[in-house]
Amino acid sequence: METCNREFNEIYKKYKNLVLKVAYTNSGNNYDAADDISQEIFLKLYENFDSLNTERVGGWLSKSARNSAINFRKKYGRELPVEDDILRSEEPSRESAEEDYLDHELEAERRILHEKIFAGLSEKNPRWHEAILLVYYMEIPQAKAAEIMGIHVSVLHSMLHRARRWIKKTYGAEYEEMKVIK
Repeated sequence: METCNREFNEIYKKYKNLVLKVAYTNSGNNYDAADDISQEIFLKLYENFDSLNTERVGGWLSKSARNSAINFRKKYGRELPVEDDILRSEEPSRESAEEDYLDHELEAERRILHEKIFAGLSEKNPRWHEAILLVYYMEIPQAKAAEIMGIHVSVLHSMLHRARRWIKKTYGAEYEEMKVIK
């Protein structure tokens, strides 16, 4: 039993942030739901740990988190207002279809740059990537993000500062070009 608990704890430490991230992105960026889903997934893992192939546990955790989050979204998606829909309803109507098209293209370019920055950040320093993801993408309060990462808040501040400085140095010109286009 001791070995089982130790293996479970190692798997939990290794995959807890992945499961939270997958649940968060697939639940419509709902942190509370993602946290609940993560707890449910790890409870299922613990209950069925003896019958699970530990070599493929990462895939099982990721797929389970994704499916649970999608089910959450199907069940509660209609009940929760989506922030984008609220913002869109408050936007003034566009003057032309051309303006709509250009805005859509600019948004697509921003999304591509965003993905490029995250991929580069992950390659440069996975801990920076995790810090940026938790604080800015998932909008988790910094104290909670530091707790999730197992570090002190001042260390998180330092990581965020270094990551932002690296992003600005590496991708600042591309970002500034996009601002000029608009």
